[in-house]
Amino acid sequence: MSKKYKVVAVSGSVQTPSRTLVLVEHILAAFGEALPIETEVITLEELAPHLSGALYRKQLSAVAQQRIAAIESADVLIVASPVYRASYSGLFKHLFDLIGQDALVDVPVLLAATGGSDRHALVIDHQLRPLFSFFQARTLPLGVYASEQDFNGYAIDNTALRERIALAVARAIPVVTASQGSNLHSEPARLAA
Repeated sequence: MSKKYKVVAVSGSVQTPSRTLVLVEHILAAFGEALPIETEVITLEELAPHLSGALYRKQLSAVAQQRIAAIESADVLIVASPVYRASYSGLFKHLFDLIGQDALVDVPVLLAATGGSDRHALVIDHQLRPLFSFFQARTLPLGVYASEQDFNGYAIDNTALRERIALAVARAIPVVTASQGSNLHSEPARLAA
């Protein structure tokens, strides 16, 4: 039996229902069709009460500690955020401020975002990619952006978006399998986190 890849998805939405979470679930499903995976979905909505009063990691609840440990031990991250005033929210950034500085070195990260219109599509390259470059993660070349027009309520209703998800995952697979082959979790930097 082949090893399962641990794919952790972070949805930066603080609402239910959430188009961002729907997008994350579709990306996860595409990964599941391509690779044997075990998944964990982390929502900012769930974590918000645990993060808001914590300035330091040691002040976090056991729930938040577990979710952060899951992010830091992922073989692959899917990170998606709704666009708030041309960027991700402060609470989303606060979550990643609590991640160990070296914990994501060389981890493949598929970036995604949702917004009210296509005007916000550059959030992936101008906001999310620099954040994960700081962590020295391997941001995958294709991100996935979805606007309100891509949904019918809270269901994806756009063939082009489905094709973009499939293409982003197809391009991610060689990077993910090459990363796993190099046994990244044994590197000293990853252990120090």
